Amino acid sequence: MTETREAVELDGITKRFPGVVANSDVHLSVRRGEVHALCGENGAGKSTLMKILYGMQQPDEGTVTIDGEVVRLRGPQDAIRAGIGMVHQHFMLADNLTVAENVLLGAESRHGIGRTARARVVELAAGAGLRVDPDTLVEHLGVADRQRVEIVKVLYRGAGIVILDEPTAVLVPQEVDALFDTVRRMRERGYTFLFISHKLDEVRRIADRVTVLRRGTTVGTVDAATVSTTELAELMVGSELPSPTTGASTVTDRPVLRVTGLRLTGDGSGRAALDDVSLTVHAGEVLGIAGVEGNGQTELVETVMGMRPASAGTVELRDADGRVHDLTRSGTLARREAGIGYIPEDRTRHGILATRPLWVNRILGHQTRPPVSRGQILDPTAARADTRRILDDYDVRAPGVEVAAGALSGGNQQKLVVGRELSGDPALLVAAHPTRGVDVGAQALIWDRIRAARRAGLAVLLVSADLDELIGLSDTIRVMLRGRLVGTADPATVTPTELGSAMTGAGADPEAADAVGEEIA
Repeated sequence: MTETREAVELDGITKRFPGVVANSDVHLSVRRGEVHALCGENGAGKSTLMKILYGMQQPDEGTVTIDGEVVRLRGPQDAIRAGIGMVHQHFMLADNLTVAENVLLGAESRHGIGRTARARVVELAAGAGLRVDPDTLVEHLGVADRQRVEIVKVLYRGAGIVILDEPTAVLVPQEVDALFDTVRRMRERGYTFLFISHKLDEVRRIADRVTVLRRGTTVGTVDAATVSTTELAELMVGSELPSPTTGASTVTDRPVLRVTGLRLTGDGSGRAALDDVSLTVHAGEVLGIAGVEGNGQTELVETVMGMRPASAGTVELRDADGRVHDLTRSGTLARREAGIGYIPEDRTRHGILATRPLWVNRILGHQTRPPVSRGQILDPTAARADTRRILDDYDVRAPGVEVAAGALSGGNQQKLVVGRELSGDPALLVAAHPTRGVDVGAQALIWDRIRAARRAGLAVLLVSADLDELIGLSDTIRVMLRGRLVGTADPATVTPTELGSAMTGAGADPEAADAVGEEIA
């Protein structure tokens, strides 16, 4: 039950970095026992503000008040002692430890490691909806249960105020519903939540109130029950929330990517990560791959890109001149040179060099092709000029091409990567979660660029956990389960709930299903 007293008050928070004011006189007031959402564009200051609340950074100006007491949070341990916990978007769990060991790790002083500690873990797990044995290894858990383990971790440390950072980014609709049920139950028991998300429809479903940040400062706080998605989008970016749509079909009969009998083994589990995967992507087609995280989508993308050697099967690409390249034994650079653009799932690992300037990042993967090179010789002047073009064309907000990529917000980094990969007219774009964690403005721009490239004849292999994105952008959707393609969906008729059911294997026998022909009703 929401109370009138404030659990958290951030008053006049200002945080400066060299050349950037991340937060400017921010005000945020969160009531005890409410779900309070925080929304804003990438670079609006949400992450910095939450890092201040969790003690990871200290404000230059302003005060933090917890339950009526002004506090100085010099680090996360201070925040934990103040009753604040944070569940990060990227889970911080040790796969080779059990649920109980992950929860207890670093908190042994609270209840020890014996029977009392285990009983407390079981009690908190039940309250968080985690119904697995505490001795279960985390590596055997799905994404939703891993998230619940993270929630149990912060509860075990005594948190009454829980920060959830993009908690639904990798969940299917049924898992989102279950998470929201858990949050509502915990709210009724007096827990307070700060919910950070770019998914405005979900914000309106779960939040009591919403505070919007724009360009580092507070725009306002609104009632989630009365504000519309369009109004929230306008508060954030000044425009209506876009809806992805493929428009008229541009699919041709010219195959660009043909994958046949692809198999990938050697993950140590005794099960193939990819098992007899065959697919074809045509010019002017977006082929979407749907699946719960951990079912082979990452392995498919990395095998197509040559980052993992296939155990069996073939990968062929037809370039813009009609030549067919057998890429089965080729490395990643050869595949890029043949005409593949690549938006990686994790841009920080495979998409950018955070400490290097933007113009250097423009070169990555394109170092043998114009305009950034002449033959085998790099042309830094041309690379700088083309980087400026990308900054303008893709609305990448940066002070210049010499700034380090790591100084940009996540959304601006992603727009840089998308702009780079769509440069040079690739024959195929392999796009893994192209809008994960970006705001509605960046999302709209990326959707528009993919649609425009598709109309111009680009073939796109799209992997996404955003089912609205998959349905809105794809011409055909294939469902991946346990390393196999187990179904086909028509984006014009399938609903997110139906697609989510197929992704979890509801009503299907994944061991026996003949993937290519099975239609999702």
